[in-house]
Amino acid sequence: MRMNSNRVEHFSGHASDSDGVEAAATFERVINHATIVPMPPPPPPALEVHKVRLPPHTTTLQKLRHRLSEIFFPDDPLHRFKNQSVLRKLILGLQFLFPIFHWGPNYNLTLLKSDVISGLTIASLAIPQGISYAKLANLPPIVGLYSSFVPPLIYSVLGSSRHLAVGPVSIASLVMGTMLNEAVSYAEEPILYLQLAFTATFIAGLFQASLGLLRLGFVIDFLSKATLMGFMAGAAIIVSLQQLKGLLGIVHFTSKMQLVPVLSSVLRRKDEWSWQTVVMGLSFLFFLLITRKISMKKPKFFWISAAAPLASVILSTLLVTLLKSKLHKIPTIGHLPKGLNPPSSNMLYFHGSYLVVAIKTGIVTGILSLTEGIAVGRTFAAMKNYQVDGNKEMMAIGLMNMAGSCSSCFVTSGSFSRSAVNYNAGAQSVVSNIIMAAAVLVTLLFLMPLFYYTPNVILAAIIITAVIGLIDYEGAFRLWKVDKLDFVACLSSFLGVLFISVPLGLAIAVGVSVFKILLHVTRPNTVVLGNIPSTQIYQSINRYREAQRVPSFLILAVEAPFYFANCTYLQERILRWIREEEEWIVTNKGSTMKCVILDMTGKYTLTVTAIDTSGIETIRELRKTIEKRSLQLVLANPVGNVMEKLHKSDILESFGLNGLYLTVGEAVADISSSWKAQP
Repeated sequence: MRMNSNRVEHFSGHASDSDGVEAAATFERVINHATIVPMPPPPPPALEVHKVRLPPHTTTLQKLRHRLSEIFFPDDPLHRFKNQSVLRKLILGLQFLFPIFHWGPNYNLTLLKSDVISGLTIASLAIPQGISYAKLANLPPIVGLYSSFVPPLIYSVLGSSRHLAVGPVSIASLVMGTMLNEAVSYAEEPILYLQLAFTATFIAGLFQASLGLLRLGFVIDFLSKATLMGFMAGAAIIVSLQQLKGLLGIVHFTSKMQLVPVLSSVLRRKDEWSWQTVVMGLSFLFFLLITRKISMKKPKFFWISAAAPLASVILSTLLVTLLKSKLHKIPTIGHLPKGLNPPSSNMLYFHGSYLVVAIKTGIVTGILSLTEGIAVGRTFAAMKNYQVDGNKEMMAIGLMNMAGSCSSCFVTSGSFSRSAVNYNAGAQSVVSNIIMAAAVLVTLLFLMPLFYYTPNVILAAIIITAVIGLIDYEGAFRLWKVDKLDFVACLSSFLGVLFISVPLGLAIAVGVSVFKILLHVTRPNTVVLGNIPSTQIYQSINRYREAQRVPSFLILAVEAPFYFANCTYLQERILRWIREEEEWIVTNKGSTMKCVILDMTGKYTLTVTAIDTSGIETIRELRKTIEKRSLQLVLANPVGNVMEKLHKSDILESFGLNGLYLTVGEAVADISSSWKAQP
């Protein structure tokens, strides 16, 4: 090698066999942290200085293949196919694409019994919620029931979560209703509105399935938990306020979704308030909230809150039916057609001036429903100690929505409230979704006339009860306590939804999440390290009181990659550290600083995981600047890919023999010894 052959070594090595064996042994000792050398004082014994090895040689194609594999296939989904016969691979392929072939052969009557109970339980919740969420999306109530029939059947074949209860969800319904209503009014153009709703559902499904097929699930990770918490809380408040229309019996109500217009509309229309509607609505709302509280405090009574919505629908319908002469001012659902889902593929809208609206609505609702569905599935999978494949879930939810758009359904996903009921009811597999769909089928075929006198106010009460659980004030308090920046992100998305609009609130949530990422990348953390006496451990002098500065050395750790986005900042910050250290030395009359060590090892701090050409040039310029101050710059143990790029750029030649070390401890000991050896 051209440079420091005593310090840098290729992975294969060019030394003699004995040297290679000795180097391998010493390298193994370093890896296992077996070499513990005391630091001064007292003066250290002779310390062996190890070579810093380059990673094994790989071609550009091999590197690209490895990198793409890590990006798109971190779970190595094809590992199960290795060393298998053709028949076994075919079976595994079917199980991979259709999970029903995986659990189906082992299904038995005991599991079926549990799934029947849980399926009927969530059906009692899904039927009233389906009708309510359709109203929330400004769609006919029957579409909500259609959406609780076909999508669960599709998911039961393709989905991998045992506890996810599929159907309409509040946030996606709200966003769809808000975005479409800004362009088209259902009251004025019902056919066009339905066309846009089904088209948006198809686009949402296509988008979701594409993410899963191309394994781009990391896209939805840009919605952090903090921003989602704020977004959902804001949306829940807006949804609840919108239900004041039904709860108070207001006929003329604003179509806007901001806090101020909604409250203004409520106060301006006081003459339309109906005391009969208010009394009935508040009574059933109180009943639903009480049952929810009971089930939260005592989970074994989950069935109380699960059955409460359907019980409220039945009781309110009976009241209005029996007392319709006295309760004639209470508006009801009216006629709902019987029968299975009519096909709607002919209503998909792929041309015209409103196509952009459908695309935007589909992508936004697709992201929201996908985020909620996967989060809910993973939550219950973790509780039962099994795994949910995120990419397969994306494909399942996407294909489910694509099929739903062709059968008069709107956007569906996994609902947290229904999934929690499903879990507590003892669901063992996705068969519970099939049972729920069967119950909805019976309702569609035979029970639709019974909903004629169901009051709209009860749907408003059901929606408020369902969305109120999305307001996680305890979670917001934890964010404030743990991470102020996360709290700001949460608050920004919350206020954006309340005062601007739901779609822009979501955009703010994404923007804040991206800003956080950029902030961490462009302004990484740097710390000054000190030695913990009698050890080879170097830690932040701000975190550890016992960590002591090493005389004549400034040891710095950079806890981020060296990238074009942060290299200028890092150069300025390192030079500032040097200036501050010199000022500290003058103030405390310490030893003159002679050497700056950049710890890149990550042994006791975060690793410099990568470097690009801008970062290499920054190190080159930094070394020159430091040398003009009569200081020496030393690098300690760069990781494999960083070491390889430094070597190929020839920058290591300028560092000389004492410019690269395996550990900070070796660097301090060896350089200190060289200083003592000088006359």
